Amino acid sequence: MSRSADSVSSTPRMRVHSVCKRFPGVQALADVSLAVRPGEVLAVIGENGAGKSTLMKIMAGIQPPDEGSLEMDGRPVEFTSPAEAIAAGVALIHQELNLAENLTVAENIFLGREPRRWGWLRSGPMQRQAAEHLRSVGLDIDPATTLGELPLAAQQLVEIAKALSANASLVIMDEPTSSLSARETQRLFTVVDRLRRQGVSIVYISHRLAEVQRLADRVEVLRDGRNAGTLCGEEITHDAMVSRMVGRDLNQFFPHSPHAAGEVRLSVRGLVVATAPQHTIDLEVRAGEVVALAGLVGAGRSELVETIFGVRPALGGQITVDGKPLRGGTVAASIRHGVALVPEDRKATGLLLDSSVRDNMTLAALGDAPSAPWRSPTWEQRVTSELIERLGVRTATQNTPVATLSGGNQQKVALGKWLLREPAVLLLDEPTRGVDIGAKHEIYELIESLSADGVAVLFVSSEMEEVLGMADRALVMHEGRIAGELDRSELSEEALMQLAVGTAREDT
Repeated sequence: MSRSADSVSSTPRMRVHSVCKRFPGVQALADVSLAVRPGEVLAVIGENGAGKSTLMKIMAGIQPPDEGSLEMDGRPVEFTSPAEAIAAGVALIHQELNLAENLTVAENIFLGREPRRWGWLRSGPMQRQAAEHLRSVGLDIDPATTLGELPLAAQQLVEIAKALSANASLVIMDEPTSSLSARETQRLFTVVDRLRRQGVSIVYISHRLAEVQRLADRVEVLRDGRNAGTLCGEEITHDAMVSRMVGRDLNQFFPHSPHAAGEVRLSVRGLVVATAPQHTIDLEVRAGEVVALAGLVGAGRSELVETIFGVRPALGGQITVDGKPLRGGTVAASIRHGVALVPEDRKATGLLLDSSVRDNMTLAALGDAPSAPWRSPTWEQRVTSELIERLGVRTATQNTPVATLSGGNQQKVALGKWLLREPAVLLLDEPTRGVDIGAKHEIYELIESLSADGVAVLFVSSEMEEVLGMADRALVMHEGRIAGELDRSELSEEALMQLAVGTAREDT
């Protein structure tokens, strides 16, 4: 658990003084200051665009500040390159890992700093030193293993071991758990706690506020490129962090209120998913219901919604929408019957990143346009403008490439493209992953609005508070089957986890 800031050294490991940074047309940082002490975990939080990434790049020597200064251990420093920051003991672990998958673990750890004698690589010492650094982060693997053979969680720990091999006294972690399971996340927390005890300073950036509460000694909040407040100890609560990030109180962060459930809109009977052929799955979602698919990563939740939508072929069973059998088992058939899916990986399968906001927004509904089968630029501009306003999408123009938008705005576009089709059933796979706190609230409001209009919503989520806050019912999956069902009155973290890990029996 986190400790109070009083228990760490009073001399900051790094101090940032009144830093400013401008880009063409944008004031990214305006007079930002912070300090992180030895053996302290300082969380830096804020919405997308708040200035977190720019500040971290300045601290790590990737970008220079336009104004302001930095100190390390009480001495002024000016980093003109990442190499200078690393030499001073600063390591930045990017959300997108900066590793070479074709090299070994040891070669990645010492890349550019390989131990040599008379110009010759000293492979033996490199392997032994790499093994020591791996053990320090809890990894018991052969340093000669090719990095690409490791799971993502292990690669994340290799990145940390690389930072420690350079004698980093300050480690900056940018969204380190965004692709990790709950078990892998706990392993990372153990490493962070160990580093803190060893006196290493950690700057921890995350949208996941439960993680921040678990780890942080202090929290520095940024909003619109400025300091928006500091929280310490018992002040670090969900509501306090949210209110400082968005600049307003969110008395009810999760806006969902149960609606009177209508007729069954989605019915699944005896469905056999290819990844778990030994099980059959039954479920239903009624008009106006918001039903969560909960469970641990790997339980089969994504595979289930993808099978319902037709991305994966079903091995058996029947799916009906509004009482009509969904025949064919294809994506096209699902769309015709009023089913929509917002996938987990919006960049890979949910959006055309190089295409414009308008092209993405209208893509799923072109066949229903008034001028179909011909395109109507006038219609496309009009409906896109309406969707941008309805969803609060922050974009310069309708022609802006989706790839340039923030994660939250990309997710709004991924959702928005289905709204023109007025779906009967909306499948959402991790709808707020990688989305800042303000955009999360807006997405929750959209889900609430759609359910109030009679849409049946089935959503996958790994965030416990999201399930507790938004679901009328939760179907909990374990090893490819639905292990149990909880209605809203039964929902609790304990009940969800018992079913998720297989320690509770399904009601009969």
